[in-house]
Amino acid sequence: MSDSALELRELAMRFAGEDDDLFAIEALDLPAAGSLGIAGPSGAGKTTLFNCLAGIELPTHGAIRWHGTDICALNESQRDRWRRATLGLVFQDFHLLDGLSALDNVLLPARFAHWRLPPPLRRRAGQLLERVGVGQFKRPAALLSRGERQRVAVARALLLAPPVLMADEPTASLDPHHREQAGDLLVSLARENGAALIVISHEQALLDRLDRRSELRAGRLHGI
Repeated sequence: MSDSALELRELAMRFAGEDDDLFAIEALDLPAAGSLGIAGPSGAGKTTLFNCLAGIELPTHGAIRWHGTDICALNESQRDRWRRATLGLVFQDFHLLDGLSALDNVLLPARFAHWRLPPPLRRRAGQLLERVGVGQFKRPAALLSRGERQRVAVARALLLAPPVLMADEPTASLDPHHREQAGDLLVSLARENGAALIVISHEQALLDRLDRRSELRAGRLHGI
């Protein structure tokens, strides 16, 4: 088996009715514990690429192999199971459940695997919330500020120490102090757990902390 976490080959995405590909990427490899930042102008396709890498959308053409599994060859339910077992995701719009507390939102990934949550998982969730600066564990997500919601999303992605972390603009909603804190947490815990990390961001300070940086521009990844 390859030492790469990610092996991407001949990936292309074209939407129905369009004459040109949104992007076409010949090859991309990421080591098992490596990190990659992707920048680029608005409309370049960064979020669509993120969704393809996470198995949320299927590309028009190509292969995306995570630890040897080509997720483009899986059906939707198989991709869902693979994603739960493999990825920690931070979305630009958070995907929190407003009726649940901050703590229960962090614990959501564990509920797919546990009928009754083990106490160590609850402790880890609380510790992660403390590390990202959210002290009111029982406060409903609907009452959290946008920055607090972003930090809860970061903590949730890290709960199960997944082998792959992916984040789409993980610090965009944060003030400078919490932006640095959330970036530190993502990078440091990815390294502590030997996880691969892919971050889409406009924030240069965060991109500078990653092993490699690239720019999605005019349908191509530059600097890979």
